[in-house]
Amino acid sequence: MNEVMKCLLERRSCRSYLPKQVEEEALQQILLAGTYAPSGMARQPVKIVVLQDPEAINELEKMNAAIMGREDTHPFYGAPTVCVVLYDTEVYTGLEDASLVMGNMMNAAHSLGVASCWIHRAKQEFDSPEGKALLRKWGIGENYTGCGHCILGYADGPCRPAIPRKEDYIYRF
Repeated sequence: MNEVMKCLLERRSCRSYLPKQVEEEALQQILLAGTYAPSGMARQPVKIVVLQDPEAINELEKMNAAIMGREDTHPFYGAPTVCVVLYDTEVYTGLEDASLVMGNMMNAAHSLGVASCWIHRAKQEFDSPEGKALLRKWGIGENYTGCGHCILGYADGPCRPAIPRKEDYIYRF
């Protein structure tokens, strides 16, 4: 099996991270992989905001937990890096393009020994007044919204193993 297939089959979501920050060289490669994700008509309607400041992460995590209705939780699981993947809502393939960015980043992270997880509720965050204020603070137009958060870090222990693939996953005719 080649290395790409090996990474695709072995990558799993991680929900427990060490406090060690992601090495800059690895982060740069992960981000580069995200920018090379396919996009409809090559429009590249995605922006990636990288948060490594604990206060900035905490602010966004509190918004995420509130949307979930569980203010006492930590939906970013202690990951030291949070990459917010946003897309231009005026581009009709924006969500799909941003989803491919998320996938590329998570697969690249695994190939480099960095754990990851896709955290939802980014759309609700960035469609809210608080989220729009963050977009303005970051210099990003209000026509952007969230696809997801790609949390990154080094796993604190093994990640869950893959569950068996369902029988009716593939249909061929």
